[in-house]
Order: sequence, then C-alpha cells, then structure tokens
Amino acid sequence: MSRIRPKKFAHVVYRTRRFEQMLQWYETVFDAKIQYQNPALAFLTYDDEHHRFALANLSLLRPDGAETDGRGMIGVDHVAYTYASVVDLLENYAQLKQKGILPYWCVHHGITVSMYYADPDGNQMEFQVDCFRSSVDANEFIDAHFSANPIGVEFTPEDWLARLRAGEPPSSFLSRLDHQPVSPIRGSIQG
Repeated sequence: MSRIRPKKFAHVVYRTRRFEQMLQWYETVFDAKIQYQNPALAFLTYDDEHHRFALANLSLLRPDGAETDGRGMIGVDHVAYTYASVVDLLENYAQLKQKGILPYWCVHHGITVSMYYADPDGNQMEFQVDCFRSSVDANEFIDAHFSANPIGVEFTPEDWLARLRAGEPPSSFLSRLDHQPVSPIRGSIQG
C-alpha cells in the first residue's frame, strides 16, 4: 500500500507571553485578520484558509510563569498538515499505527478533524482534514460556535476507522456534535 501524504501545510500555533504584541505583529506583517479571539486563544489568517496562525496566551494559561518543560513553553506549539479526506486521515492513522506511531490526542475541532503526533524530539504536529469546503462556511462555524467551545470534542480513531470500514459515509465524521464534552487543551500547553 502506498503511503498517504498531506496535501498542504495548514498552520502554525505559537505559545506566547506577549499575546497582544504578537497579535499586532501578525496583523501588521502578514496583513492578517483575526478570525476568532478570546483571552486565551486567537486564530488569524491572511488568505482563504480558516487560520494560518494561532496564538496561545501563556500569561492566562500558565499565569505562574513556571517554564517546567525542558523545551520551553514559549515558541512553536505545533505545525499542521491537511489531508485530502477523512478517509486519508484515518487510513494514514492505520498505516502509522502498524509502525508503532500513535497520536497523543484526537479531537474534532469543528473546522477540522485532527490527530496530534509528536516526533522523537517531542516536536508536535497536527494531521487534519477540513470539515468545510469553503472558508466562508468555516468562518461561519467559528463565529457561531467557538465562543462556547474553541477546542473541540475528543474522538477515538479506532472507533472511527472501524465505522468507516464498516461502510459509514466519510461525510458523517465531519459534523461536530457540540453537546459532547469539551476537551481540555492538551499537548505541551498542559504538560
């Protein structure tokens, strides 16, 4: 079976203690527009992607200033890669699992279905599939739902893969059910 590859680079997430300055810098340098912002998180874009940058405000998320992670908290949190379909995302999961590589977090963000992996050095990456065909629809979802739940709902990839292989239509995995439990922020932000 041939390897499944992402179709494009999607975004990068930064952790910062200079939240407002970082927002202003990305707005100025990239002419980026803020798609969504709350005191802890901001999502920005400069093109038709729903977000190219995200900023996590460590002054709110880690107010004690304790930088206990050996790699440091400030800097790149993760980079994201988009796959062509939820089928490709789940089959890539199956291929990587056969090689002993598993995601540490799987979450349906609403605008994407995402699996987070870490390389041997702990560099984090998100493998995702977009839930909407247009940025207009993605932005409408952000406007309508992110204030209540900007993180998403966890899922089990084994369950999804079994359902997919049993014939469930791929499109059924793209709608996020907001009544499900909200996921905590995972990865290096929470340690």
